[in-house]
Amino acid sequence: MIHDWMNMFSDNIRNYGGYSIGKLFALLRDPEIISLAGGLPSPDIFLKEETRIASHNRLEAEIETIMNYTPIKGEKALINAIIEFMKRENVKLSEENVLVTSSGQHGLDITGRLFLNPGDIVMLDRPTFAGAIVAFQLENPVFVGIDIEEDGPNVAEYRKKIELLSQEGKKPKFIYVVPDFQNPSGITMSLPKRDALLDLSYEYDIPIVEDSPYRDLRYFGEPISSLFEMDQKRGGNNVIGLYTFSKLFCPGVRVGFNIGSEEVITKMTNIKEGNVLNTPKYNQDLCTAFLTEMNFHDHIEKCKKYYRKKLQVFLNTMEECFPPEMGVTWTKPEGGLFLWVTVPEQINTKELFYEAIKFKVAFVPGEVFYGENSSNNHMRINFSYATEAQLAEAVKRLSACIKNQL
Repeated sequence: MIHDWMNMFSDNIRNYGGYSIGKLFALLRDPEIISLAGGLPSPDIFLKEETRIASHNRLEAEIETIMNYTPIKGEKALINAIIEFMKRENVKLSEENVLVTSSGQHGLDITGRLFLNPGDIVMLDRPTFAGAIVAFQLENPVFVGIDIEEDGPNVAEYRKKIELLSQEGKKPKFIYVVPDFQNPSGITMSLPKRDALLDLSYEYDIPIVEDSPYRDLRYFGEPISSLFEMDQKRGGNNVIGLYTFSKLFCPGVRVGFNIGSEEVITKMTNIKEGNVLNTPKYNQDLCTAFLTEMNFHDHIEKCKKYYRKKLQVFLNTMEECFPPEMGVTWTKPEGGLFLWVTVPEQINTKELFYEAIKFKVAFVPGEVFYGENSSNNHMRINFSYATEAQLAEAVKRLSACIKNQL
């Protein structure tokens, strides 16, 4: 009989704690709590009837195929739809450059497995997407973070850190960024910084992993070229793109895709052969219908109008409820689903989280968005899921909670 299972586990997993954000949600079952914690799109903008029709048509025509194993790399129809979809971004792809994944999180997991050995270095922003951190942690790497600025990564500090690492005989395996409306901060990387980051990538031969869940959800300002597009225009192949249907279509289908050079996609496909094997055809078919049959342009315009109004309600109420003397600041994103709130340094937002629940409001403490040396006086706010009335009320409750702490 095994008495000590812990010693049976692998070195990588023994101290691995999983996704801490998911554990917080177990505390939010009280229906009176207004949650600003999740990264949930609003069901109000789901294409429910269009999805019912697409589902019926697929089940009528291909139910036997849907119920069986399908190509590991992805359904040809979906891959071709993705290739057409990415032409909007001036990105040129062939089938060899696309791998369908079982969610954006799966795409991150595959990326970590492909590049990382224990102790390898991943460079990233501080803060950055907690889901990426927890995916890469499976390979037990070392995170090297640089504080993000108002217009994106501090590329000059990235360069200094890479030079210092080089003197020690070390080099990052890749740089991970979320350039557009970053989760958790809502910050967008400026065009000059995108150019500078590519320069850095070429100079030191370090790949860039560009995570792009929110690019189409821009509410203000003009779109900026993706790093992948800019890399292609320069004739490079340094950027790997990670995409998901979760934020544009719906998270329940659990489908995404990775794009990159043929060498990268071939090895990622090999990894998929060893973990999930194939992504369900039914889910892929719904995503194909989303791209080809459901009037994507009108849907995105509806999403932008809907979320823009919510964001404005949230920002206006923040101005009303947090006067300057409280010492609370926040980002003002041009798109996406999140913003970043900073409170006075004496407040630890992990402790504040439990106090906020008493005030019937919830957020995600900022410490989970750091690969190392976490900062404890921040929080991530999601404004997409709650109603406009709930958002305004949630800000008032949050203000009362923080005033109570101060």
